Amino acid sequence: MYSQKLNVKIEPSWKAVLESEFEKPYFQELADYLHREKSEGKTIYPAGSLIFNAFALTPFDKVRVVLLGQDPYHNPGQAEGLSFSVPNGMPLPPSLRNVYKEIEDDLHINLQGKQGSLRGWAGQGVFLLNAILTVRAGQAASHSRIGWQEFTDSVITTVSNRREHVVFLLWGNFAREKRALIDPSKHLILEAAHPSPLANGAFFGCRHFSKANAYLESHGEAPIDWAR
Repeated sequence: MYSQKLNVKIEPSWKAVLESEFEKPYFQELADYLHREKSEGKTIYPAGSLIFNAFALTPFDKVRVVLLGQDPYHNPGQAEGLSFSVPNGMPLPPSLRNVYKEIEDDLHINLQGKQGSLRGWAGQGVFLLNAILTVRAGQAASHSRIGWQEFTDSVITTVSNRREHVVFLLWGNFAREKRALIDPSKHLILEAAHPSPLANGAFFGCRHFSKANAYLESHGEAPIDWAR
């Protein structure tokens, strides 16, 4: 996936705006770290072909909403390179189940039977970015200090600087710390508690989905169909 010349396999529009990041020493060190872990027989999620899946499904010029997660699911079969998303057929993680409940309450729609893959959102311009793009199997946050956050901080800053009228959904303290990277004069920043059950329901009532759509429509954009 990587080479000494940092020929990263990433969607072309993203590669064009992030090219300088791939040339920095930290990114080579990151690539070397992942190669080393694989050579030692460690299992890393998601699969290599899915590490940049969020970028593949939502090109840079199509980003309308950024939904920031922390790191990939670390259990087998769950991670598909999209924040909060799991492949169809997998049980819904508790946080995603709560997200669906808030959508139902906010938009007065029925999501009963909706599966866990959020590819339908990604195809509409919802950029499902995890701040950390890989994880060692069974060990949450195990790749939190290997350089991914430097890269994804640059991604967030690039979207803020080079795009306009994007909605940023920041759920939980980890995501809310990224507010400093975003220009509030150009974008809508919506903050809430994390949808995890550990937040004791503090996420409910945030109405981020209707607020995001109202903002997009006020700037001539089509609303997101959150039921897809």
